Amino acid sequence: MVAVPHTLTSLQASENSLAPHYSSFRVSEQLLFTGHSHQAWPDAGFAGQKQAWLDAALHADGKWDAVQEQVDRVCAGYRTLMGGCEGDLTLDSNTHALVVRFLSALPLRDRPRIVTTDGEFYSVRRQLDRLAEEGVEVVKVSADPVDTLGERLAAEVDDRTSCAMVSSVLFGSGLIASGLSRVAEACSAVGAEMLVDAYHSLGVVPFSLKGMDQAFVIGGGYKYLQCGEGVCVLRVPPGCSMRPVVTGWFAEFAELAVARTPGEVPYGVGSARFAGSTYDPTSQYRAAAVMGFFEEQGLDASFLRAVSQHQVGLLAETFRSLDLDPDTVRLRHDVLTTERAGFLALEAPEAGGLCTRLLERGVRTDARGTVLRFGPAPYHSDAQIVDAIAVLSEVL
Repeated sequence: MVAVPHTLTSLQASENSLAPHYSSFRVSEQLLFTGHSHQAWPDAGFAGQKQAWLDAALHADGKWDAVQEQVDRVCAGYRTLMGGCEGDLTLDSNTHALVVRFLSALPLRDRPRIVTTDGEFYSVRRQLDRLAEEGVEVVKVSADPVDTLGERLAAEVDDRTSCAMVSSVLFGSGLIASGLSRVAEACSAVGAEMLVDAYHSLGVVPFSLKGMDQAFVIGGGYKYLQCGEGVCVLRVPPGCSMRPVVTGWFAEFAELAVARTPGEVPYGVGSARFAGSTYDPTSQYRAAAVMGFFEEQGLDASFLRAVSQHQVGLLAETFRSLDLDPDTVRLRHDVLTTERAGFLALEAPEAGGLCTRLLERGVRTDARGTVLRFGPAPYHSDAQIVDAIAVLSEVL
């Protein structure tokens, strides 16, 4: 497909050149600043969703061959977003399902220690907290400061550690974690696994497994990729022979491994190893269509990063210019734009109330505890970004 020549300038304009492709979400008519959580869906996604229905009507239970074509397209898109990494990719409806299967494959009886941070997303944090109640040793290092995070995580990995779990971008602050290759080295040295939550990287910060080629990676399309719900991914490193205890029948749906011990539950080869069970494939049709749209529009990782840095930088610059009372609202981290990912985090004691008042004025944001988050998207014009922050000043 030939890329449409969008430029940073054409997206900054009052008539953003991407906006017409999002007619159902009316992105040019509203201030939708939950881009780090739920971006608008392009019209192409609706066409994909309808195709799922039409294929089911045409093929009934024979639709799964057509579904596999969509799966292959989505996996190809994810592989590109992960820097063209090797290994198998398993899709499922949410990251928690994938994380649970990963955790169930760990030798927790022999190595009952998991190293992580206090800044992980709820799906990981809650599950680890529950495991801790059952006797698993869960070691949480502080997510701040991020510039020493990798070093501090690596120092906690020992020969009792089953795995280290860390985000490449922290969901609470929007800051990019550094030094993760050091965590990978520490895990490799003692035979532990590593899982990287790349959800807040994919589609907004170019992601690479350089120095972490044996890491598991989770991500999804709900946020920056505009694919909607139900299309998450687990990257499994090459040569993995782990046997998840939590396993669905799709794990033997594909060609079964030839060599297996009699009496053992068999596992399929490749992506089937961590597979679940029957699911609604509509999301994969939608995701395949959206990923095709991104390719057609030239929205690759490097261009999206340039757009994000400009937009988040403009949010921060406009916020600083308002000179608001720091006891009421302030930048949670006053750092360089290169250290931020896809949103701006503001520290505000009344973040929830501010979020509500902003919504009353037509600005959609979200709040996590005392953090108010503004997430732009490629279809926003510069004027919309300035207007959104201006409304914050007005509600204060």
